Amino acid sequence: MTKEHIYSAFDTDLDGVQAEIMKMGGLVEDAIRLGMKALETRDEDLAQQVRIGDAVIDQLEETITERAARIIALRAPTAIDLRLILSVIKISGNLERIGDYAKNMAKRTEVLAQIAPINDSVGTLRRMTRAVEGMLKDALDAYIHRDAALAADVIARDVDVDQMYNALFRELLTFMMENPRNITACLHLHFISKNTERMGDHVTSIAEQVVYLATGTKPDDARQKADDTSTSKGI
Repeated sequence: MTKEHIYSAFDTDLDGVQAEIMKMGGLVEDAIRLGMKALETRDEDLAQQVRIGDAVIDQLEETITERAARIIALRAPTAIDLRLILSVIKISGNLERIGDYAKNMAKRTEVLAQIAPINDSVGTLRRMTRAVEGMLKDALDAYIHRDAALAADVIARDVDVDQMYNALFRELLTFMMENPRNITACLHLHFISKNTERMGDHVTSIAEQVVYLATGTKPDDARQKADDTSTSKGI
């Protein structure tokens, strides 16, 4: 086999695994959007659809990891190409975790559908999930275009998600103290909001991989976090 054929086969392998990443990213975006829609509309059938769809996301993550490992084993990639392949593995892992959080939202929706709504807490969650969804879309666009500036913007926006989580945490805590009958619903809403905040963290990790992929270095600044609910001051 000539060098030209080897390079062509290597490029085909790389294109294939990157196409799988974008397919996986699209499915995860859908899972976030549909999971939130199910929660808003108390649609148990839609929540079940999100739960079932997570199996496809999990399978894609396994496929991407296997294909990436095969490329490393068979193609002996250069340092630059190896950086791309390792980034693909890490990004797919982050996407799989985001999908898991969306599935968990759907599971809790099936419980919340049987309980009276708690004020406008779902509205705050909607704003959080839309923010995370927008971050993920931009992170994937940044990956396609190797746009370090856009990826850095995504990283900065995670603070907004943290702040929304903090505000909702305090709101739910107030509802629980005011009326013990709110406790069950508020606990489920809290877990959903925390999972949404964690989605933002994983999107930020994807954006950091894009910066690394585009520049060869990790972001210099320590990631800002505004989640203070685990501290005594936050509580």
